[in-house]
Amino acid sequence: MMPIAVLPAAGLLFRFGQPDMLGADGLGGVVPWVLPVASVLAAAGGALFDNLPLLFAVGVAIGFARRSDGSTALAALVGYLVFDRVSKSLFFEAGRGAVYDKVALRADGAPMLNLGAQNPTGVLGGIVIGLTAALLWQRFHRLKPPAWLAFFGGRRSVPIITAVAALVLGVVFGLLWRPIGDWLTVVGDWLSAHGTAGTGIYGVINRLLIPIGLHHFLNTIVWFTLPECRAGVNGATRDAAGDLNCYFAGEQGAGIFMTGFFPVMMFGLLGAAIAMWRAAPPDRRTTVGGIMLSAGLTAFVTGITEPLEFAFIFVAPVLFVVHALLTGLSMALMAELGARLGFTFSGGAIDMLLNAGKSNTHDLGLIIGFGLVYFVLYYVLFTMLIRYLDIPTPGREPPEESPRPT
Repeated sequence: MMPIAVLPAAGLLFRFGQPDMLGADGLGGVVPWVLPVASVLAAAGGALFDNLPLLFAVGVAIGFARRSDGSTALAALVGYLVFDRVSKSLFFEAGRGAVYDKVALRADGAPMLNLGAQNPTGVLGGIVIGLTAALLWQRFHRLKPPAWLAFFGGRRSVPIITAVAALVLGVVFGLLWRPIGDWLTVVGDWLSAHGTAGTGIYGVINRLLIPIGLHHFLNTIVWFTLPECRAGVNGATRDAAGDLNCYFAGEQGAGIFMTGFFPVMMFGLLGAAIAMWRAAPPDRRTTVGGIMLSAGLTAFVTGITEPLEFAFIFVAPVLFVVHALLTGLSMALMAELGARLGFTFSGGAIDMLLNAGKSNTHDLGLIIGFGLVYFVLYYVLFTMLIRYLDIPTPGREPPEESPRPT
């Protein structure tokens, strides 16, 4: 979650730098001195979006290595730099084509490697390097080499070993990524061509993976890797990959894999929280209400849903399955009806307000109206299921029996 936490900062900077905010079509058109400010903010936010793989490499390494320190981050940085250059060199040497080569031409017309091009592995490459750095740090941060190599022992050995491992991974990805990339491209093309079904399936799987945390891996594919687009940003054209990046690059139709989360996270789960609160016995309702309402409001405002979802995932699998199916339905309907809205962090009110005025945001009123319907639907379904199936949601647990005297 550490690299994900960077996205709100990136989104705020990038969003305020857009033409309709502080740019020529917004405040900058009235107050000319604001235009350079908009340009600076857009550049700052764009820098974070352009370097997401590196952020994921460092963030994942720190998050997964127990008792990590600065050497973990340095190892991840070194590892990703090696991985990025080696894998891109092999993509270039193998003559992969435009998506893989990203070639530029020298003055004499000969092709050369474009070092500024995005690595085709995207965020996935950063995650792999982050995990590798974390595992190597755990294994080698107390390494004791011979006395004549003592300077390179302990934590200093980790970046060196990570660089070697990243070189091997760069070669492996450089040689084997083409079939994987082709398969992912086929998946992305299928999801794009079957927007309604594709987003619906994605929504269901996304929620079902919540208990084991793998929904973040799925998100990195559809948000940061597929599909690819070429969109205009502040008058310039650049390549972007993933639904989230394409949305903030201004691509019309982007946001299809994010829109359906807003009715669920802002409205549906708030209705579920109130249902669990009202289903608690009267003597426990005050305590349960404080917990449920705070979790529901957190989901509404920020889009952080785990505190509320884990209140019923394990004690009421039937509620969890209903929640997953309703998420898929919301995703599919929003895609089918043409509503589009994206987020930098999650589908909460902050991101909705931030992106409401974007030129590629469509049918915001429909999203809010559908969310109100989902509020009622979640409340009714959760109330009925909890009461008729006697589900032990918070406050309804059976009282603990006192031990019998011996």
